[in-house]
Amino acid sequence: MGAEEGVNPERREKEQRRGAQVTSQRLAEPWYDGRDAGEQARAVVSVRHAVVVAESRAERNRAPAPDCPPTEEEPMKAVVIREHGGPEVLRIEDVPDPVPGPYEVVVRVKAVALNHLDLWVRKGVPGAPFKLPATTGADAAGDIASVGQGVSDLAIGTPVMVLPGVSCGICALCVGGADHLCADYHILGESGPGALAEYVKVPRANVVAKPANLSYEDAAALSLTMLTSWHMLVARAQLRGGETVLIQAAGSGVGVAGIQIAKYIGARVIATAGSEDKRKAALALGAEHVLDSRDPSWPKQVKALAPRGVDVVFEHVGGDIFEQSMRLLGRAGRLVTCGATTGIDAKINLRHVFFKSQSILGSTMGSKGEYHQLVALYAQGFFKPVIDRVLPLSEIRAAQEALESREVFGKVVLRP
Repeated sequence: MGAEEGVNPERREKEQRRGAQVTSQRLAEPWYDGRDAGEQARAVVSVRHAVVVAESRAERNRAPAPDCPPTEEEPMKAVVIREHGGPEVLRIEDVPDPVPGPYEVVVRVKAVALNHLDLWVRKGVPGAPFKLPATTGADAAGDIASVGQGVSDLAIGTPVMVLPGVSCGICALCVGGADHLCADYHILGESGPGALAEYVKVPRANVVAKPANLSYEDAAALSLTMLTSWHMLVARAQLRGGETVLIQAAGSGVGVAGIQIAKYIGARVIATAGSEDKRKAALALGAEHVLDSRDPSWPKQVKALAPRGVDVVFEHVGGDIFEQSMRLLGRAGRLVTCGATTGIDAKINLRHVFFKSQSILGSTMGSKGEYHQLVALYAQGFFKPVIDRVLPLSEIRAAQEALESREVFGKVVLRP
């Protein structure tokens, strides 16, 4: 689909006006003296750093920087949560269009995929003070609609993927390539406006050119879960070819990604899933064995397939599944976890941990460098998105109900 196909003429005219306004602002700035883009960027690097840190620690992208005069704000459609609760609290409302500050871009969202984070923000989590009203949505793909001061390498209309993790960009962890560990790190839609809207604003560093072989829906389905799974298996568990990995909940977004990454590495995959359809789909993705997670004997079946224990457990369910998974690890086995969808409490037999030299590894998201690496692999066709359904944004309630009921295999994608 072309960048302009299906665009409302009024929206196109508004984007053209916005682009012209931002360009006029850039030309009017005192630092713009005709130098090339690289020299301009170096001349204002200290300003960029100050703006990024201030905005990250303040309103999380809710307002333009004070030295960037706002362009004309017009309403856009967005999913708004004003109180915690069930799907009924999700409402489509008119909200102001975002305006890019220095070193920021606004993306016209063409597709956005759901994650469990969207459910957690909507329902509320004890001890996690999500700011309301909220617009969630971490995984997005679309076209550049406008750019802020200092952004000279992206043309209006450029198709991009949005990297969902936002950090300060200047601390030791960020400049050292571990931005996902930054103290100011947050996920888009978690503590600031997300992508379940017609437009979303992000730092320039958080967009990457969309590979031509991916549709907007494909691109939206590949970001958060693939990055999370890559970091879990490659960076944390250091899964190697020939090893055996147990992937729990293979029908989930991270489970689908985990199977593909493990096969890319050359590992043997044992997986679990709760329905016959999901088990068949997981086998089609490359898993050698897929067990029924609702069958109480599934741990015995794993032991039969891996008598010495598995080398790696890919875990994100929590509760009893975590405990059972620990008992299935072999010597020097590694359990890596990125979540606890069924419960945060679990018992661990510490004697097994130290006698067998086992490791329990926590993992959250992944770095910008890893994301760029993944996008390059997407472009080469190594991984494919698995999309259960594509719905219009107006069906956000039905989309979240489907995800929450665990009736989907892969991703649910919406089109604003």
